[in-house]
Parts: sequence; C-alpha cells; structure tokens
Amino acid sequence: MGKSFKILAIPYQVWLSVLVFIPLVAMVVISVTNLNSTVTLSELQFTMEHWVLLTQRPTLIAFRNSLIYAGSTTLISFVLGYFVAYQIFRLRIKNKFIVLTIVILPMWSNLILRTEALLNIFSENNILKSIMGFSLFGNIAGTPTAVLIGLVFTYMPFMILPIYTALEKIDYALEEAALDLGLTPMQSFWKVVFPLSFRGVVTGSILVFLPTMAGFAIPKILSKGRIIFIGNIIDTKFIYTNYNSGALLAVILLIFILGSILLMTRFDKEGETLL
Repeated sequence: MGKSFKILAIPYQVWLSVLVFIPLVAMVVISVTNLNSTVTLSELQFTMEHWVLLTQRPTLIAFRNSLIYAGSTTLISFVLGYFVAYQIFRLRIKNKFIVLTIVILPMWSNLILRTEALLNIFSENNILKSIMGFSLFGNIAGTPTAVLIGLVFTYMPFMILPIYTALEKIDYALEEAALDLGLTPMQSFWKVVFPLSFRGVVTGSILVFLPTMAGFAIPKILSKGRIIFIGNIIDTKFIYTNYNSGALLAVILLIFILGSILLMTRFDKEGETLL
C-alpha cells in the first residue's frame, strides 16, 4: 500500500481508537475495579466483588433466555431465510437487486418504531382489526411467541443477504456437472449447492445470533417486560449508574462477539459473504 493510501487511513484509525478501543479498555477496567463517579483515580482498587452478579438467579435466567431465544431465532431465520435467498437466486430476472431491496426495506426504518408497530398488531385491538374486521394474530402481545416473531422479523434479512451472496458466487457449471453425472436436482442441491453456500449460513447465523442475544428493545416491548434478556439487565444497570456490573456483563457479551468473529473469519477469511 502506497504512502498516500496510508495517510487516507489515518482518520479511520483515529476514529477506531477513540470510539472503539478506548471505550473497550475503559469497560474492561471498570468491570474489575471499584471505579465509579464517586471514586477518584488515587482510590482506584482492583476488586471482584461485583462478579457475584454472575451467580445471581435473575442474571442466570437472563442469560438462559438470551441463549434460547437467540438460538431459536437463528434456526428459524436459517430455515426461512435460506428458502427466500434460494428463491431469489433462482429468479430469472435481470435486476435481482429490486427484490433484495424489498427484503431489506424494513431495516431502513427505526427499530423502535417497527417493534411498537408489531406490538400494536399483536394486541387485541389493532390497526389490522380496524381495517379488516379481524386480527391475524389474536392477542399474543406479552407472550414468548410475540417476542420470537418480532426477533425473526427483525433479524432474518441478516441471514438472507449472506446466503444469497454465497449462492451468487457458486459456479453454475458445478451444478450442471453434478446433474450430468446422474444426480437428481435434490441430490445436486445437498451435495453441491448447500456445501458451497455453507459459509453464508455461518455468517448469517452469527449476524442473527449476536444482535438477538445482546438486544433489549424487542423483548422489553413485545413481552411487556415479562421476558428479560441479558441486554435488559445491562440497560437497567447503566440507567441506575451501576456501571461496574453493567460493564462486567457487557464484557461477557464481548467475549461472545469476539469468539463469533473468529468463527466467521475461519469460514469466510476474505469476507465475501458480507458483500
């Protein structure tokens, strides 16, 4: 890389250091010390007393809920998302970008507004009932079903796009060769297409799993506060200025994120499924 290009990278490096690395270091320090708004640097001490939070029942339940709902959302998004991505891949139209735009269109709106709209649809008296005279979902607001539907609706596009990108990069000649060798279309799919698109599945699964596990707005709104994710506990800790406990839980999530990124780079070293 030439010197001129390295100079152009300096603003990004500064932005990365100020807005990413420094806050991460600060979060780790806060999680293992007594640092807060009333403690000066001279009084700073290493302590693990707030780590007892990890053994408390509400925290364990929140972690369990986060893992269960994140896993369920990822699995459902994979089944439905792969089907959608494969159908778009097989479309015989020139500009598939229009179809992809329709898929990702809800992502362009505010997450809170979309979730509040879903809450209205899931409630007994909603806008659909006013228009059509009946409700499609009944009254499921505040239930696990509402939360799961909301999570899948929100994050499934993150599954569709990497899978579609992986499918687009498959050489169609490989599938033709499999058919010429006597495989049925279904056998060709499972032995050629799916294995070659698997890195898109891995990338999509990570992109769905991580925000689902770390999120707090969707479960808080759609469950009406009845289902607690680990993100909800972190949100509460920071609202009530319990920064040590909030930072500790955030560091635990950070470990999940870093592990997932390492897994993603192992399956997709060049990041092709993110394009």
